[in-house]
Amino acid sequence: MPKHARRGPEGARPPRIRPLPVRTTFTLRRPADIWHKPALSAAVAIAVPDAALLALGRMDLVLYTSAGAMCALYAHGLPYAARARTLVWVVLGMVASLAAALLGASLITSPALLVLLASVLAAVHKMACDATRIGPPGNLIFTFIAASAFFVPQHLGQLPLHLALALGGGAVAWAVGMAPVLLRPRGPERIAVARALEAAAALWRAEQRGSLPGRRATAAAVNAAWHTLFLVRSGDEERAALERLLVHAESALAAPAAFLAQDRAAGPPPDRAPDLMTGPVPGPVTHPVPGPAPDPGREAQRCADLARVLRRGRSLPTVGLTPAEDRALALRLRLPPPDRAHGIRPVLARLRPGSPLLPIGARVAAGCALAGWASLAAGVGHPYWAVVTAASLFQANITLSWQRAVQRLIGNVLGLALYFGLLPLIHTGRLAMVLLALAFQLGAEAFMTRNYWLGSVCVTPMALLLTEFGTAMPARTLIADRALDTLTGAVLGLLCCLLVTNRRATDRIDAALVRVTAAEAAARRLVELRAVPDHTTGWARDRLALALVELREAVDVAAGEWWQRALPTGPVTSAEQDGHRTLALLVRRTAPPVPAA
Repeated sequence: MPKHARRGPEGARPPRIRPLPVRTTFTLRRPADIWHKPALSAAVAIAVPDAALLALGRMDLVLYTSAGAMCALYAHGLPYAARARTLVWVVLGMVASLAAALLGASLITSPALLVLLASVLAAVHKMACDATRIGPPGNLIFTFIAASAFFVPQHLGQLPLHLALALGGGAVAWAVGMAPVLLRPRGPERIAVARALEAAAALWRAEQRGSLPGRRATAAAVNAAWHTLFLVRSGDEERAALERLLVHAESALAAPAAFLAQDRAAGPPPDRAPDLMTGPVPGPVTHPVPGPAPDPGREAQRCADLARVLRRGRSLPTVGLTPAEDRALALRLRLPPPDRAHGIRPVLARLRPGSPLLPIGARVAAGCALAGWASLAAGVGHPYWAVVTAASLFQANITLSWQRAVQRLIGNVLGLALYFGLLPLIHTGRLAMVLLALAFQLGAEAFMTRNYWLGSVCVTPMALLLTEFGTAMPARTLIADRALDTLTGAVLGLLCCLLVTNRRATDRIDAALVRVTAAEAAARRLVELRAVPDHTTGWARDRLALALVELREAVDVAAGEWWQRALPTGPVTSAEQDGHRTLALLVRRTAPPVPAA
């Protein structure tokens, strides 16, 4: 077994209870850099069918059109060709979920059974979205629509029309999501590379200060940007230009100088790259890597300037290389690894028996069912709100779920107060309700990335307005039902998090350690053999960077579980240090020349 994967005495300690944070639960973060894109897309996609329904006097159908229109919230980080495919799958998944819910509503009269079915479907949504890594807003939109549809009066003859409306809303969402391609056809790739350059600038500034933070964030940003570019057709001239900028950002991983202390190799470069998994490894010698040492302050400013042009300009910046240097740099660009999984295979692999996603799915199903049944027992008329509240709590670990529960409670209370204050305006008519719903949609996306409780302040009145479109109810009853369902869903959902523990979280660390060790050994062999930079070295960099990102993700998830055996802190620290050092050396071997001032 690799050295980092061995369990020492530390791994044999009994499980311990980890404290739950309070202060960081309310911390406001910087808003996401592209929050306005999903916000505006969803607002436009919802407004188009809403305007048609308003003109026809059929606002009771708004749930079905919204099901498809809300798909506009997804896939904004993907290049447009990949986004087109992904949005099709999102719309089809949404319509399939809606069909299952409406079929249940038309055939089943038992509210308790409907709650159970909605809870099972919520678990499927959670595991499927985590396995596909679809990104924000994840499973919550699917669960909100499906859980609501389970409790809408329905008969079989209405299904074709309602599903057609959902497909129509999805078609609008697809068109809105793809519309920016007419203005900035390379927008998503440019943003991904700009993020990598900004992370590189932060790392160069840290090097200038003599500190070492930021390597993980930079490696993750660079790795994410490479995989974004891998989704773009190879041979594209603009993709090649973005690759050169990304290689320039990646060169920051070769700093600080402390990580280059072992950067030695012998003899002339071999004629070809060695096999990554076989062959002898020569011992270290003392021939240093040629080339001037970059100035951290100058490089930080250069990366920041390049990122600024990428985000705001239309032309592509360059890194200032001569033609000869540019030809040398072309050897350092990457292709997707030959073993890179595509399609449904990686999704099924993440859902195999023993997957850490299965305990999360069990939590969701149990928590949603208990919350919905408790709501029914309390006589609440909207038990699906309790189901949705419970589903929204279940994050990667108990710490994040606890934070989400507190944030949900605070945000819903403030949202109910906001809704109550706006009642005079709401009662002026349907047009005011539509405009308010669109405003709350924009507000939810604007504030959600700052903190979930802040976004919930807008989500709560928006959900109440959608309910009002279908069935008018006294405002006091509606507010009381929402408050009780939120409390029930939060308490019982959190209780299920405590009872259904994810004991497999630490096992995921062991598997990640094995992958890091293998990737680090292969990359180190290339460093010590002074392999000619080619696509093989790119594959080695890609595998090592991805393995390090997955290891840190596994550690963060396991660290947030409250009932868990002690983490293998020593092996993790050693693996990360060795991995980042080797990654720095490999990047140093293949780093582009320092451009002239």
